[in-house]
Amino acid sequence: MKIGELEEHFALELEPLYDQDEAKALFGLAAEHVFNLTPVKLKMMRDIETDFVHLQKILSILNDLMIGKPIQHILGEAHFYGSVFKVNQNVLIPRPETEELVDWIIADCKTKPKAELSIFDVGTGSGCIPISLKKYLPGAIVSTLDISSEAIAVAKENAQIMDANINFIVADIAAFSSEDKFDVIVSNPPYIRNLEKDEMHKNVLLHEPHLALFVSDDDPLIFYKVIADFARTNLKPSGNLYFEINEYLSKETTQMLEEKGFTDIVLRRDMQGKDRMLKATITK
Repeated sequence: MKIGELEEHFALELEPLYDQDEAKALFGLAAEHVFNLTPVKLKMMRDIETDFVHLQKILSILNDLMIGKPIQHILGEAHFYGSVFKVNQNVLIPRPETEELVDWIIADCKTKPKAELSIFDVGTGSGCIPISLKKYLPGAIVSTLDISSEAIAVAKENAQIMDANINFIVADIAAFSSEDKFDVIVSNPPYIRNLEKDEMHKNVLLHEPHLALFVSDDDPLIFYKVIADFARTNLKPSGNLYFEINEYLSKETTQMLEEKGFTDIVLRRDMQGKDRMLKATITK
């Protein structure tokens, strides 16, 4: 079977789960991984016959996709902000909108250089946020916390692979205290309400850690409140708190921060036009 024919086969078999563009994008990731080719070279080789070994690998990936397993878990890796991160079922798969949050922080910090920039990330997951910040702000002192020791293990492996010096902490932010002060506190905490589950793809529901995704309908801002209280105590004067947020709760999140004394609150939309990230400062 030729590579181009394989792509069409992917699209056909995955039709019940994905639209054609999504299926072809998944094939691109699978083929890039199996053939070790760039997307450009892959397109140039559409008429090349696939040997038996590579064909079996591609079809094995397709079988996993057909039962709803995320491509990132199948390949064991996810692309994020110019790097490739190891991922498994213990961590949330990095999303493009989180790249936008990282980009915002880097842009702000580069325009306001500090001798010893200190950053604290809450909810490590794969380590994509703290490691990316360390990579592009190499002089920063970066610490990160997660309640899951399994997630921390994945993040530590990624940090080691990328030679990123990060201080990892296993703890519940609700019970954590520190004497340290930070220029930046950032978090992408769980924010999806149970009532929103019906909107989600089944590969997310079945294969990604619910601990990193869902909150109760009764108090969906619970983690934002806890982290905001931590930031009130642990942000330096003129320091910034950054959140990735639930698009449906932007007004409620903004109001909560105002009530806790935060000012200069900036709400940003992601590339899809959704209220997705927020920055705030605290008056000391």
